[in-house]
Amino acid sequence: MANILVVDDELGIRDLLWEILNDEGHTVELAENASQARLARNRSKPDLVLLDIWMPDTDGVTLLKEWVGAGQLNMPVIMMSGHATVETAVEATKIGAQAFLEKPITLQKLLKAVEAGLARETSKVPSIAIRQHVGELTLENAMTGGQMLARAVDTGPVANQSFNLDKPLRDARDEFEKAYFEFHLVKEGGSMTRIAEKTGLERTHLYRKLKQLGVDLTRSKRGGN
Repeated sequence: MANILVVDDELGIRDLLWEILNDEGHTVELAENASQARLARNRSKPDLVLLDIWMPDTDGVTLLKEWVGAGQLNMPVIMMSGHATVETAVEATKIGAQAFLEKPITLQKLLKAVEAGLARETSKVPSIAIRQHVGELTLENAMTGGQMLARAVDTGPVANQSFNLDKPLRDARDEFEKAYFEFHLVKEGGSMTRIAEKTGLERTHLYRKLKQLGVDLTRSKRGGN
């Protein structure tokens, strides 16, 4: 996974991006202005930067020019703004930004842009094949005490017998749903994107559901790394 720096003066945007990227397994550092961004960039050497254009002290385009002039643009930068014009977006990409995201940013566009940006850092990010292999083995071991999970076709009625049906419907449903999501966390290697696609839930709803059920997401991250 990657080290990502998020620079935005809006607290709500910073928190949302932190939650999404952190759930994808990335290490996320936050900065609310250009001054903090300079310090964070020099300290943590991010693999990718998400940079807001309109900020109170120094705007994102000016900061981007500063990094270019100092020879410090050695990481992909994705610009973000809810008010920028087409001319501003074009200017930013000409200066050196890899992409431009218009707010409000959809989850799909965010994750695609981040994935494309990190493709330039292939030496630091494992290949898809490797990540899938780790997810199928290490993550399962972490969640099952070192034993491989039985395939769905092998469980048969045993799966039903593992649930206590002598309880209120709501409690029985929650128990089943927790087991269901834990199964898909293992199967999809902890990828919230693939789990959302597999279960048919929108990402924000999925996060709330997992927290409500008490599903331990940190275990899947430890196993998938």
